[in-house]
Amino acid sequence: MKNLIYGLVALIVLTFLFGLSDVYSQCAMCKQNVTSSEEGLKLASGLNDGIVYLLVVPYLIFAGFALAIYVSARKRKSSAF
Repeated sequence: MKNLIYGLVALIVLTFLFGLSDVYSQCAMCKQNVTSSEEGLKLASGLNDGIVYLLVVPYLIFAGFALAIYVSARKRKSSAF
C-alpha cells in the first residue's frame, strides 16, 4: 500500500513537472496583441508568469485536500491498532 501511494505521488509530480514547460506557451491572439508594440515585449514575460500562477493555484488547493485526506486516513489507521 505504501509503495502504491509513493508511486502515485511520484507520477503526479512528474506529470506536473513535465507539463509545466507547455504552460509558458500562450494563445496566438494574446501573443500577437502583446508583442505588437515595443512595450508589449516587456509585458509578455509578465503575461506568461501570470498564466503559470493561475495554473498552479488549483493544483496547490487539490494537493492540500489530498494531504488532509491522507493524514486523516493515516491517523484513523494508527488509532485502530
